[in-house]
Amino acid sequence: MILRLTCLLLLPFWMSAQTFYRGADLSYVNEMQDCGVVYKQEGTDIDPYALFAKEGCQLVRLRLWNNPTWYKDLNSGKMYSNLEDVKKSISRSKQAGMKVLLDFHLSDSWADPQKQLVPASWANVVGNTDVLKDSLYNYIYHTLMGLDEAGLLPEMVQVGNETNRGILLSAADNAKWTMEWPRNAILFNAGLKAVRDAALHSQKQIFSIIHLADPGEASWLAETFNKNGVTDYDAIGLSYYWAWHKPRTIQDCAQTIKSLKQKYNKEIIVLETGYIWTLAGNDQANNIINEVHPSYAPPSHDSQYRWLRDLSKAVEEAGGMGVLYWEPAWVSSPCSTPWGKGSHQENATFFDFNNNAARDGGFRWLREGKVQATTSTKTEPMITFDTTSRSIFYMGHEQAMVNVYAIDGKLIYKTTISPEGSQVLPGNIKGLVIVNLSTKSGINNSITITLP
Repeated sequence: MILRLTCLLLLPFWMSAQTFYRGADLSYVNEMQDCGVVYKQEGTDIDPYALFAKEGCQLVRLRLWNNPTWYKDLNSGKMYSNLEDVKKSISRSKQAGMKVLLDFHLSDSWADPQKQLVPASWANVVGNTDVLKDSLYNYIYHTLMGLDEAGLLPEMVQVGNETNRGILLSAADNAKWTMEWPRNAILFNAGLKAVRDAALHSQKQIFSIIHLADPGEASWLAETFNKNGVTDYDAIGLSYYWAWHKPRTIQDCAQTIKSLKQKYNKEIIVLETGYIWTLAGNDQANNIINEVHPSYAPPSHDSQYRWLRDLSKAVEEAGGMGVLYWEPAWVSSPCSTPWGKGSHQENATFFDFNNNAARDGGFRWLREGKVQATTSTKTEPMITFDTTSRSIFYMGHEQAMVNVYAIDGKLIYKTTISPEGSQVLPGNIKGLVIVNLSTKSGINNSITITLP
């Protein structure tokens, strides 16, 4: 008998097959092109989004600032990485066939381990956590629903950027370098709930991520999130740069990924990395990365490629779901930043100083990932779920264990399911739950669903 599914939730795209994502943060591309940059491949003009997609980029990361009015004092006064600019970038990414990760910085400017300043429009409520959490929830929820209405909903969302000291801080609190729990728990949970609710109401999957910088700090930071009840997310994202996180090696990073994945049963992804191909500069702006690992020296396109190749191999073997490169298209231009004229990253892009795509380097890394994805035949089982019949449908070739967890992590139901089989969940299981499927061969997948 064929069942008609009236409300089908598919296992998210990142779990439906064996996929290791290689991607790039392309947040600067619109601004660079407005500043007159022409990207090229083998001397021929090319659309950068089409170029990255052709070379094998699967996932584009884009930052979103609340209201970056400081741009009005630069160049033509046009703002970037605001909602209008992000819509343009998402559209370009999707048209090129790439998925999108939207990075809510939750600030008007750069948010990172040293700075997590509340947007100016929320400054008057920064001391009122109840009001602030509502502002945060409404901002994320309505942003995502608006993007959905425009056909631009991102597949992944991170709540905060490099949130080692928390989010939405006043200038005074930002200087303390302490995570103010339970304030941060309330805020993170509000932001994550907004993502879950947007997924529920749009009836589309949105993968949620928290972002921590430095693999050496990630373990204890993840533990504080867990102890304070911030658990309703799908992945832990890491930043790992040799120049800033040395002496931690690629293998140290991989070991952190392995232990985090085992301890918290979350996906782990490297959201940011970077590696220079030259110590030279091409403009008046000081470059932010000026060191190389001794085993990947001297700096060259080949060294950049080898770093990315070895990092990706180690991350994948540790169970990580991908590696994203930070700003590989932030080349030199006549425009200025608040700190100088030009780019602070042109020596770590995937382009030479004539804006030609380098044959080696990062694009070689992307191409190899594309070949591996094309030739791989290994697939993981898929789960579908029908809310009307409360039935799990399993498409796999071996018996699987199914565990159902409450959102606080408590096991509330378990059963087994046969290959190509189905299982009805008991009627007393209600609300938001996590269904985990595991097999003896090592497959371990989870899906979050809401039961009426």
